[in-house]
Amino acid sequence: MQFPKIDPVFFRLGPLELRWYGLMYVISFILAYLLISRNAAKKNIALSKDDVADLIFYIALGVILGGRIGYVLFYNLSYYIDNPLKIFAVWEGGMSFHGGLLGTIATSFYFARKKRIAFFRLVDLCVPVVPVGLGLGRLGNFINGELYGRVTSVPWGMVFPGGGVHPRHPSQLYEAVLEGPVLFTVLWLVQRKKNLPVGIVFWCFFALYGLFRFLVEFTREPDEQLGYILSRFSMGQILSFPMFLLGVCMILVLWSRGKKYFPPDRMS
Repeated sequence: MQFPKIDPVFFRLGPLELRWYGLMYVISFILAYLLISRNAAKKNIALSKDDVADLIFYIALGVILGGRIGYVLFYNLSYYIDNPLKIFAVWEGGMSFHGGLLGTIATSFYFARKKRIAFFRLVDLCVPVVPVGLGLGRLGNFINGELYGRVTSVPWGMVFPGGGVHPRHPSQLYEAVLEGPVLFTVLWLVQRKKNLPVGIVFWCFFALYGLFRFLVEFTREPDEQLGYILSRFSMGQILSFPMFLLGVCMILVLWSRGKKYFPPDRMS
C-alpha cells in the first residue's frame, strides 16, 4: 500500500500555515473541556466552568512543557547539550508522551492544591478523556508520515515518505485505535462503576497505556538516534513497561483496601 497523499497543512494564507497535527491538539482540548465539565457535574465535583477552563490550561501547559522536556531528556539529550537553543525550536518536532504525562501530573497536582480538591478525585475525573487526545494525536502523526513502523510483509504494510521503498507497519494507526477508542471505552466503563476506590481509574489508565504502548512498540521503528536498548527494546518500551507494572500494583493495592480507601472530596 502507498501512503495516502495528505497535505499536513490544511490551510495556507501567505506565510501562515495551519497543520492538521496542531488542529488535533485544539480539538482535543475543546473536547476535554466539554467532557470534564459534564463529568464533574455528574459526580458532584465542585468545578465551575471557569475552573474547568483553568484546568485545561494547566493540562495544556503540562503537555507542552513536559512533552518537550521529556523528549530532550529521554530521546536526544546529547544533541540538545550541544545545541541548547534548539530546545526552544518546538516547530521542528520532538515531543514525548511520557514527559507530557509527568508534566500533566505536576500541573494537575498544583491545580488540585490550589482548588483544595483531592488529587486522585481530580485525575480520576480527567483521565477518561485523555484517550481522545491520544487517538487524535496519533492520527496527526500518521498524516505527517512520521513515527512509522518497522519493515513488514503484512498485506496492509505501507510505504511511507522518508521510510524507504519497503512497506512498513502503520504503527501510528495501531496506536490511534488502542490509545484512542479502545482505551476510552475501557476507562469510561470503569469510571461508571459505583463505589470504586478513588484512584482506580487513574491507575487503570497507567496500566493499560503502558501495556498498549509496550506491545505496539514491537512494530514501531525505534528512534534513529537511539536505536534499540537492551538488545531489542525501544526507549518507548523502557518507559512504558514500568507504567504497566506500577498501574497493576496500585490497582491491586487499592482493590484490596476496597471501601476503606475513600479520601475526602477536598483537601483540608
